[in-house]
Amino acid sequence: MERKTVTSQVRLAPTLKLQAEHVLDSIGLSPSSAIELFYKQIIAYKGLPFSPKVVNAATAKAMTEIKDRKGSKYNTAQELFLDLGL
Repeated sequence: MERKTVTSQVRLAPTLKLQAEHVLDSIGLSPSSAIELFYKQIIAYKGLPFSPKVVNAATAKAMTEIKDRKGSKYNTAQELFLDLGL
């Protein structure tokens, strides 16, 4: 007879675990349910359900500027190209 569940162990930083569990609790998910959902998404995507990215310092700075609404705005593509020197 096949077991219905298995136990899995993972090592996490205590702060990471607490912060994640706080978020999960706020959306009504247990850690076990979240992990099961994550595994199902791995199967559905045949890989990670997101693209892990490591960004360089310039990209990180640009992303922060956009998030903080400090990025440049252009009315036309031509204005953007002129600003880029193209």
